[in-house]
Formats: sequence, structure tokens, C-alpha cells
Amino acid sequence: MSDSASQRLNLIHNHLNNNNMTKSSMSVFQDVAQAPPDPIFNLTAQYKADTFDKKINVGVGAFRTDELKPYILPVVKKAKVILHENEALDHEYLPIAGNPSYTKAAAKLILGADSPAMKEGRFAAVQTLSGTGANHTGALFLSKFYTKSKKCYISNPTWANHRSIFSLVGFDVQEYPYWQPETRGLDYERLLQCMREAEEGSIFVLHACAHNPTGVDPTRDQWKAIAQVMREKNHLPFFDCAYQGFASGDLDKDAWAVRYFVEQGFELFVCQSFAKNFGLYGERTGNLTLVTKTPADAQRVLSQIEKLQRAEISNPPAFGSRIVDIVLNDPSLYQEWKDNLKYMSSRIIEMRHALQQHLIDLQTPGTWDHITNQIGMFSFTGLKQPQVKVLREKYHIYMTDNGRISMAGVSSKNVAYLAKSIDDVVRNVPV
Repeated sequence: MSDSASQRLNLIHNHLNNNNMTKSSMSVFQDVAQAPPDPIFNLTAQYKADTFDKKINVGVGAFRTDELKPYILPVVKKAKVILHENEALDHEYLPIAGNPSYTKAAAKLILGADSPAMKEGRFAAVQTLSGTGANHTGALFLSKFYTKSKKCYISNPTWANHRSIFSLVGFDVQEYPYWQPETRGLDYERLLQCMREAEEGSIFVLHACAHNPTGVDPTRDQWKAIAQVMREKNHLPFFDCAYQGFASGDLDKDAWAVRYFVEQGFELFVCQSFAKNFGLYGERTGNLTLVTKTPADAQRVLSQIEKLQRAEISNPPAFGSRIVDIVLNDPSLYQEWKDNLKYMSSRIIEMRHALQQHLIDLQTPGTWDHITNQIGMFSFTGLKQPQVKVLREKYHIYMTDNGRISMAGVSSKNVAYLAKSIDDVVRNVPV
């Protein structure tokens, strides 16, 4: 072979090798876009990095004492001791649907001991990964087996995960009017109108109590009218209940809407979280309860949910559910838990009144009755994004851009500073 031919061959080999090296160095994931950070967890990260001594975090939805410390419920401490001293306890797998004594107790808590669905055996329950897992498991089942409609309606505004969860399993997610900025209350008439105009058999995600993020709940008469319209249109109620007992301090009062719908003969799903009312945030302890027309219907649905759960998580974690199981099934511990709930809900209510009074004393422009009229952990203040931005940058107060504040982050020590800061941005920041 001549030198020139050999040189040409080497050039060809080098070109091919370079191409192969270029291809092998390119990631198959190179076109994956960077997702934006989660707004709540990113807000907490910013707060933690802030060194300002008067900084306030009213973004995250976790209860704090007046000293702004995490709160381990005394009844939870007692249940943990019982678990620790139980020598028969092992770390074997739970059943796919969770421990039956836990799931039945959780269903009884939300439906009520005298629920017709419980008395007639027309219910089933499965342990989930907190309330988020309950929403996902219910949504996944409905995406595969619910044939009336593929439209799911969530409130505007709502907990951000509702849209993500139902969208990910294939539903056409729409919004129904909920918050009325002018009154800072429920957009009741437009809500009903949306339900009347929605495709028959649509799924409506309803907050059982302490609506997130607004803290605005329908009255009982309004719930009755909502149920009437949903019955007329054959809509499916899908309740999310993350704050039973935590909202008002009364477990039965906070479950009223769900129980009313059951009494009216609805088939429905209800998601429960024990993150807030047991303080088990990191243990991911939840429950999905379904109510059907017959016991046979309930068991068939449960069998399919178990099949889905087996493929996704195999079976649920034990620790948190064992704590809840002990408390819900022991009369004395159950009563103590109710006392713990009254302490938490009372502190939230006290901070609502304190913040409102400070704003009144400062003669802050506008009306602030909505702070005490709203219920639960969150208050939708009505503050606009430019005002929230100044609160964060000038006063080191961290809240979500929509003006929602977690009342658990308010204390007797910081409420005056918070009120003065709000007063300043309301007066001086154009929106």
C-alpha cells in the first residue's frame, strides 16, 4: 500500500473513531429540561440560609410551638413507648392494604362510628403514603376504572399537588372557582354554576375542612347545596382531608361534610393524612377510604387498589401507622389525642386573633376580618406578589407568592413584627 493510500485510510479510521467517541460521550438524557425547584421546599431552603435575626418562615405547613419548635404530641410519645416495650413486635411486611385494625380505625375516624356505610359494610380502606399517596392511589384507580368522565375539577386556588397528581395519571384537569378576592371568601355561586356546567360524571376534588391554601370552608348549608348539584349531575366526590381535628379542634365537626355526603347516598373517595393531626410529617402515614353502593362493590374495588399498590410500593411502612393504630384503638389515648389537638388548634386560632388585632391597631388599610374567619393552618391574606417580594427581601419574611401564610409560623414573639411589615407593604408597595 502506498503512503498516500495509508494516510487516507488512517484519516478515515480517525474520523470514524472521533464520531463514535462523540456519540458515546453524549448522554441519552441531555435533552431533559431542568425542573424548577419546589416552591415550598425552596422557600424553606432560602429561610434557613438567611442569617437575619428577625426572619420569619410562614411558608411551610408544619405545626410549631409558640417558641417555633417542632411539636411531638405527648400521646405520640406514649405510643412510641408502648411500641418499644412490645417484645412481640417484629419488622415483617405489613399486608398490601396495611394493618386492618389501622385502616378500619382510620375509616371510622372520618366516616363516624354510626356511618351507614360502615354499618352496612359498604366501605373499604387502604393504608397509603400519607395524604399525597392517598390522592395518587385514588386517582390512579379512577384513571383505570372510572368510565363516566376523564375530567377532574380542582379548586382555584388549590394545593399544587392536586393538579400534578391527577394530570400525571391522565385526567383532563380543570378548575372550579373557589376564592373570591373581593370578599376574601368563598366564590359560592360561581362554584355551583361550574358544577352545573361540568360534564356529567366529572370528578370533583373537595377539601373536607380547612381548605388549602385559603382557609375558607363552605357553611353546612352551602355544603348541602353543593351535594344537591353534584347529585343532579352524577359527579363523583373525591374528598381530601389533611386537617381533621386540627382545623377546629373537633374531630366530628371537621368530618361533617364527608359524613353528610355519605348519608346522602354518594359513592366517594376520601383521602386522610396523619401528618398534621398526629405530627407524623416524616412517617408518611395516610389512608384512602372508599364508599360504594354494596359491600361486594367495595371489595372488588379494594382488590384492584391492592393490585396497583403492590406494583408501586408493595406494602406500606409500619412505624407511623402503628402509632396511629395504638392511639385510635385505645380510649384513654384517644381522649388524650383530642386534648393535644385542642392545644394545636387553639394556638393557631390565638395567633389569628393576635395578627388581626395588631393590624387593626396599626390601622392597616383594608379589612382583616378574613384572618379570623378563615380556619386551619393557612390564611390567604390577600397580599399580592409584589408585596410578598418586598416582605421577603426587606423584612426577611418568607411566604408563598400567592400571599398564603402558615399561621403555625406566627408566634407571640414575632406577630408584632409581622404585622408592622404587612402594614408597610400594604401602604407603600403598588400592586
